[in-house]
Amino acid sequence: MSQSCPNQALHCGGCPLLGVPYAEQLAQKQARLQTLLGRFAPVAPVCGMAEPWHYRNKAIASFAMRRGKLVCGLYAEGTHRVLPGCDCLLQQEVLNRTLEAVLTAARACRWTAYDEDRGTGLLRHVVLRAAQDGKVLVTLVTPGPELPGSRNFCGALRKAAPWVVSVVHNVNPTATSAVLGNREKVLYGPGSVLDTLCGLRFAISSRSFYQVNHAQTEVLYSKALALADLTGRETVVDAYCGIGTIGLCAAPRAGRVIGVERNPAAARDAAANAHRNGLQNAVFQCGDATAWMKTAARQGLRPDVVFLDPPRAGSTPECIAAVAHMAPRRVVYVSCDPGTLARDVTLFAKQGYKAERFEPVDLFPHTDHVETIGLLSVCH
Repeated sequence: MSQSCPNQALHCGGCPLLGVPYAEQLAQKQARLQTLLGRFAPVAPVCGMAEPWHYRNKAIASFAMRRGKLVCGLYAEGTHRVLPGCDCLLQQEVLNRTLEAVLTAARACRWTAYDEDRGTGLLRHVVLRAAQDGKVLVTLVTPGPELPGSRNFCGALRKAAPWVVSVVHNVNPTATSAVLGNREKVLYGPGSVLDTLCGLRFAISSRSFYQVNHAQTEVLYSKALALADLTGRETVVDAYCGIGTIGLCAAPRAGRVIGVERNPAAARDAAANAHRNGLQNAVFQCGDATAWMKTAARQGLRPDVVFLDPPRAGSTPECIAAVAHMAPRRVVYVSCDPGTLARDVTLFAKQGYKAERFEPVDLFPHTDHVETIGLLSVCH
């Protein structure tokens, strides 16, 4: 069933395919995947959602002033023009309610929106993270370290939205498109929210990489683990591991897991998540995936399975060469961009690895994006 949004006509950048029937969206994604990846190996049908609405467990809204009044919403596509609105069709409904409560509490504090051109005002963005139990983490982003009246804001927000378990103040003084800065202060609660994924508990902070579609992520990880074909004895490397989600889901089925993550905070979160779930066979290293893999390959690490889950830009030729030097029997590549996946599969082929199959999962209905798992093995 299709739905409409008043901001669609204003070119909101959140869901460009909203006007396309969902079955047709899946067909378009399938065709693109077939074009890019079909020459390497069979591409399974895209696994879609039964109800492709209100699936996002993360929301990012930007602030602006309209006729002297604070508003928030998404940017119009390709601009920094805020389209006011708290009722997004893709965000979980608890996040829409939370966004409304944040806006009301901020107005009560008489806070203003930051003006990029003039360098005046206070609020830049708000980032919301929701767990499956409906608990929410709120992160306010400002250009400087001052947030006058923050205690009053937290009190008003907790009264209006008792499901909010933590409020964080993030400072981002940079003139870039990045939403979050590197400095944070916890105003209320633990600074994170706990979520359950594939039977494990994960602490999610404002800057944690965590898939935005909970239901489809469980499908994605289930397929990735099935392709890994673990028996309980294998050594597994989880490169670009973030807060350790894939590696820790694999740990109960493996002999040992080594995760690698460049972001120090994420690497610490991954280690804490291992401890939280009682998984003593998983360790996490902080380092650039390419540099770490090259060193580990030289030192003789020979894993049985390597998971790669790089950012949208894909992996690097040096990392792929290092993986090939390690000679795992299987490489399970989780990709959010089929274009860079096709490029990297070509590089793997030059290193003696062939694609066996591709399993796409639609984590992002009503957008152009699709997640794809590629299974690669040594050519015989």
